[in-house]
Amino acid sequence: MADITIAAESPRQDQVIALVAALDRYLLELYPADTCHLLDIAELEAPDLRFFVARKDGVPVGCAALRVDPSGYGEVKRMFVDPAARGHRIGDRLLARLEEQARAEGLTALLLESGIHQHEALGLYRKAGFTDRGPYACYEENGVSVFMEKPLRETVA
Repeated sequence: MADITIAAESPRQDQVIALVAALDRYLLELYPADTCHLLDIAELEAPDLRFFVARKDGVPVGCAALRVDPSGYGEVKRMFVDPAARGHRIGDRLLARLEEQARAEGLTALLLESGIHQHEALGLYRKAGFTDRGPYACYEENGVSVFMEKPLRETVA
């Protein structure tokens, strides 16, 4: 079994930059550019972002970011696993790491925007307890986005 680690890292590393660029190419093949909400490397270094890298045998094979919104929720951003590294549950592990970070920061929910053509990603999110919801923050309905949410705190009736 390959050694897989997930850790908070700087996105400003050549192999990580290449991974984020592969994600950009993938999304731009699936969707019109004006519907892609891509964060560049500089934006991934912002104080409200937590950026994680999955490494298989030391090589970056996946990434994910958590954007901490001032209103108290976390947003899943830049989730990606290199197609050549899939099948090792790296996506599950990245998502679990984001949730762990969100809980540690006291966030009330995880929200995300994905796309209708990313069936595997949508399945991953649903399996992890995310449910569909409407647009949030600056997002708008555009016919290709799917908005999802997972509460992180139990509500008391």
